[in-house]
Amino acid sequence: MPSTDSFEDLGLLSPGPAGSPVEAATGDAAYVRAMLDAEAALTRAQAALGLAPATAAEAVTAAAAETGRYDVRDLALRARSGGNPVIPLVADLTAAVAERDRQAVAHVHRGATSQDILDTATMLVAARTLEPVLADLGRTADALARLAAEHRDTPIAGRTLTQHAVPTTFGLKAAGWRSLVLDAHERLAAVRAALPAQLGGAAGTLAAFHAFAEADGTTASPDPGPDLGLRLLAGYAAETGLSEPTLPWHTLRTPVADLGGALAFTAGALGKLAADVLLLSRTEIGELGEGSGGGSSAMPHKANPVRATLIAAAARQVPALASVLYAGLAAEDERPAGAWHAEWQPLRQALRLVGGAARDAAELAEGLRVHPHRMRDNLDATGGLVISERLAAVLAALIDRGEARQALSRASRRAVEQGVELDEALREEPGIAGALPQDRLRELTDPTRYAGSAGILVDRALRRTGAARNRSDEASDIDGAGQPRTGRWP
Repeated sequence: MPSTDSFEDLGLLSPGPAGSPVEAATGDAAYVRAMLDAEAALTRAQAALGLAPATAAEAVTAAAAETGRYDVRDLALRARSGGNPVIPLVADLTAAVAERDRQAVAHVHRGATSQDILDTATMLVAARTLEPVLADLGRTADALARLAAEHRDTPIAGRTLTQHAVPTTFGLKAAGWRSLVLDAHERLAAVRAALPAQLGGAAGTLAAFHAFAEADGTTASPDPGPDLGLRLLAGYAAETGLSEPTLPWHTLRTPVADLGGALAFTAGALGKLAADVLLLSRTEIGELGEGSGGGSSAMPHKANPVRATLIAAAARQVPALASVLYAGLAAEDERPAGAWHAEWQPLRQALRLVGGAARDAAELAEGLRVHPHRMRDNLDATGGLVISERLAAVLAALIDRGEARQALSRASRRAVEQGVELDEALREEPGIAGALPQDRLRELTDPTRYAGSAGILVDRALRRTGAARNRSDEASDIDGAGQPRTGRWP
């Protein structure tokens, strides 16, 4: 029987991302993998400039690939002494390299600081995590486009401040959800394409790399040239597949803040979809339903909107996590104490929550059940009162505006108090009955004939093809192309 006192977090209290690709992409093992990738890329970049032998790059890369030999829990415990996991990982990587090539040991982590490696690893984790998130947002947008087209003219009550307002269409509502999802996709795709590598050395000057170059005599002159650091930074970014930053960003935290902001926006955009589904799937409303609702431990009849619930939970958490990341912009000096450390967990949790929400949103949108008959029943629930805006405009053109308003108010009260249809109550108003034939009055109180430009708005919204998704696909593979992408940070 499995131990019940394990320290491992298996997602018991975070079912949203549980079992998703994002959960694995943000786990401790994934961070160790990314840190090892960053270390290997650094040695390869130095070798490409003649700052390390090719054999050293081969040895470090090979040792970094043996991820099974690095004990994540042991690294976590040893990280307490130095405040970050890079320090014990470098010790273990050095030992692994020594088994292959003792001469290569001198080139492990050479010239870098711990923050260089962990920041780069964090960007690698983020880039790898955002790939399935973007794919799920694409699925969601596609499913919502189908719903919007299918229900372009399906009437539904528009609700403002919790009450029936005027009629709209379900197609327009679905088109609005899709618009937000595409907005989120654009923001995340832009952020992902510009995620930068980090390399600055102890205080962001890259000075150690110059010093090692001079000491090793790897340049024709004792002075390796002021652009050595820039050439190394470009090569390092190319090796990682991340963007090349203009400056080291140890305390210039724009990349993390922008990532946090895009994640918060995405959570909120998906949260709008979830909020509407939760409302419209209430028993007494019944206009929507999840394709496969969740059960209840006590009430067998229930089919709870579980996916919408999990998305709503994520939407309430991510903005608070993003606020921690924004606070990191006020980091002191050239490398901060505490501000950097405070980012690690909130960023990972935000990635996880958004990843889980994106998966749930795709499944929700693809399986959403629409009940047009319930939408019509609810439109009729007020007996025509939902169309009072239209009546006020038409009557004001036929009789005195003030008189029309008073007559409409009296008829509306009578309809509510006596439980009659609004057109019937209006026929008892002499001024109105004389101004409008009965057939015209019945037409004016038909809520399905007052959707304004809803259909045309749906058509226009659906012309937005989601080109942002195509642009993100053009970015070079995070593990592949070996060509630097110039970022906009910091």
